[in-house]
Amino acid sequence: MPGSDDRAIAVTGLGATSPLGGDVQTTWDALLAGSSGARPIGEIWTERYPTLPVTFACSLAQPASEKLTPQEIRRLDPSGQYALIASREAWAHAGAPEVEKERLGVCMASGIGGLHTVLNAYDTLNDKGARRMLPMTVPMLMPNGPAAAVGLDLGARAGVHTPVSACASGAEAIAQGADLIRRGLADVVVAGGTEGCIHPVTIGAFAAMQALSKWNDDITRASRPYDVERNGFVMGEGSGAVVLESMAHAKARGATIHAVLAGVGVTSDGYHISAPEPEGKGAARAMRAALADSDLAASDIVHLNAHATSTPVGDVAEAQAIRLALGEATDSVAVSATKSMTGHLLGAAGALESIFTVLAVRDGIAPPTTNLDSQDPKITLDVVNKDPRKLPDGERAAVNNAFGFGGHNVGLVFRSA
Repeated sequence: MPGSDDRAIAVTGLGATSPLGGDVQTTWDALLAGSSGARPIGEIWTERYPTLPVTFACSLAQPASEKLTPQEIRRLDPSGQYALIASREAWAHAGAPEVEKERLGVCMASGIGGLHTVLNAYDTLNDKGARRMLPMTVPMLMPNGPAAAVGLDLGARAGVHTPVSACASGAEAIAQGADLIRRGLADVVVAGGTEGCIHPVTIGAFAAMQALSKWNDDITRASRPYDVERNGFVMGEGSGAVVLESMAHAKARGATIHAVLAGVGVTSDGYHISAPEPEGKGAARAMRAALADSDLAASDIVHLNAHATSTPVGDVAEAQAIRLALGEATDSVAVSATKSMTGHLLGAAGALESIFTVLAVRDGIAPPTTNLDSQDPKITLDVVNKDPRKLPDGERAAVNNAFGFGGHNVGLVFRSA
């Protein structure tokens, strides 16, 4: 397989907290088993907001309070809590690399940021007055709060960054982390995305724009990418983080390299604030750019983790984009739509699904797409349906797609170490 180490980035650590598990291994095992992270939102919500059209979501499998101290819970918005959990696991998984703090960076994204903090502070202001607001309100609500928390936890001094590009945010943070290393500004970067915004306001707002599935009576089957009966996504929450290193740094310390981030591509549609460009041209350019950056050919790709949110328009546009980008090689690519199990983690989605892509390349197995009973004839992809699929032996390469409102497109190419 072609590909050079000159611009390749080693992936040496993985961390996550998700609707399927409180760490990477638990999440991966549940994903391969076809489990669903969908759960009822709770009686308090449904009693207080009886007109809320959606009463379920993919909430965390393990509460953050089981991983963090009470002080950390008090001082961090849920988005910051989840980022800290994922980054600590990733850092430990990488073997806690010895690196000069001036050569250690953080890129931790969020699509929405400290939503719970903002809305709780507003309630406190109205109900109890300004003097009862928490002194930590601003650090908790600011979008860079999670990145700052991770940076402070690690003592990172090569830069702490927060890409905010809706549902492409987590993937763009990984792309930005790779760029920091390639430009010689860091040797190690902790990169990923986080989101903690399962709240009546966001549920109601996404439902108002007809983006959410309203299958309240069949919640584990509601997220159904590519199926003819799909009718919207299921909101999720959590965080995914990876440790990226220059190849020289990783090899010098004898690190375990789980996969290589070989190429990145970032484009924009310039088309619509929420709808994808219908022919998938912008998304296709992101995939092509990632392939060109990786020095790989479309024929080298054996797997693709699709953005595939389960919306009627979005799934078709992405399928067209994949064909535009990969051409005839598309028919040889095993496509997985893992939001069928995790739901849509918004700003964390691209990071968590990058982890899935790394594991697919490393372990040689593509996760399944669940709830796909009748594939939309407009989607002419080889979708991994029902059960995991073994990928070809030898060197493997895969693409992870992430797209966001505003026309953000990110393609990432991972290959075997």
